Amino acid sequence: MKGIILAGGAGSRLYPVSQIYSKQLTLIYDKPLIYFPLSILMLAGIRDILIISNEETIPHYQKLFQNGNHLGLSISYQVQKAPNGIAESFILGESFIGNDPVSLILGDNIFYGYLDFFYNAIQKNEGATVFGYRVNDPERYGVVEFDKDGNAISIEEKPKNPKSKFAVPGLYVYNNEVVEISKNLKPSPRGELEITDVNTTYLNQGKLRVEKIGRGVAWLDTGTPEALLQASNFFGAIEDRQGLKVACIEEVAYYKNFISLGELETVTGKMPNCMYRDYLNKVIAEAKE
Repeated sequence: MKGIILAGGAGSRLYPVSQIYSKQLTLIYDKPLIYFPLSILMLAGIRDILIISNEETIPHYQKLFQNGNHLGLSISYQVQKAPNGIAESFILGESFIGNDPVSLILGDNIFYGYLDFFYNAIQKNEGATVFGYRVNDPERYGVVEFDKDGNAISIEEKPKNPKSKFAVPGLYVYNNEVVEISKNLKPSPRGELEITDVNTTYLNQGKLRVEKIGRGVAWLDTGTPEALLQASNFFGAIEDRQGLKVACIEEVAYYKNFISLGELETVTGKMPNCMYRDYLNKVIAEAKE
């Protein structure tokens, strides 16, 4: 399974900060936002990852992650010249994907909690698997309509009159057919290759599974200043209370056996003196007890 993080978009709702840097580089408590979607892919055991963004931002990601080898990963990068839609990710990533299935996560989406819904989807997927998350404002998202037996029968992008309260979050699992499906899409009226059209194609072929996400999971869409503040407060409270970090990618790499304890020590030793390094030193000390 390959993994793609789409970390593009204009970020217009975050203006004027978005004039300077990508929203995926904004701070969520003590780390860049992009650490969160990256950690989700890592926790699912995905080690071959492509980050897609604009030409100005990719050097920042390369400075953060390099080629990923220090995390036991293989990270590559691809320029998206303009925000032409989520589905363009599979066209840009065609050579990266090769003959493999692929999971895509949007760089501004955060999931926290019991994530077996994602891990199970990867194991069971035969066509496409997307997720349904209950929200109060479904008109802002792609919305899934279900029949009386709980089967998905339609997906509509940002409908004025939503047919359910279940939005489709920015996390998707596809077989290799997604590349050809995306290449055959026509741009929507807003000029984008829509991920909803990809999902509808799978639905019409009888190959789409929609898994409802239960109450044990928080999905945070961090596209506005209010949402960024809420996410920072949320994870700050969790980390301060438990003394455990969320989305600490070096810790994830160690506990997933992507790197050894010695390699974790080496990576940590190269960090400047800071709270993040102090935390990893505690992880190392506990592992040696």
